[in-house]
Amino acid sequence: MAFDHLGVATTDADGLAGRFEMIFGAPIAHEEQFDGMDVRFLELDGGYFELLEPHDEGPIRGFLDSHGPGIHHVALRTDDIDAALDRAREVGVDLVDEEPRQGAWGHEVAFLHPSSTGGVLVEFVAGE
Repeated sequence: MAFDHLGVATTDADGLAGRFEMIFGAPIAHEEQFDGMDVRFLELDGGYFELLEPHDEGPIRGFLDSHGPGIHHVALRTDDIDAALDRAREVGVDLVDEEPRQGAWGHEVAFLHPSSTGGVLVEFVAGE
């Protein structure tokens, strides 16, 4: 597995994207509307910042209402998402997603419950 991205919940993805580009030299690599959100991936050397701005009710809106803007999840890239989920099950990890589902950029994704990962929401991303 390898680091893929850090998901950041925000109420102003445009503003934060501009700020991160100025601070870190992280240009926008990909944008889409997905699952009731504006999603922007900012390219870093070896990974991305994923900015998540909700427009509808859902997990990110709920996160912002409860916690405010900030780090939402960390994503790890895996060549075999099914095997990664099987391993997580074998070691007793509670899963948010029992099976992979479609995520941003059309990748298959699955989340591990933070109660099993030290309070960190972890996402597996199938891919390159």
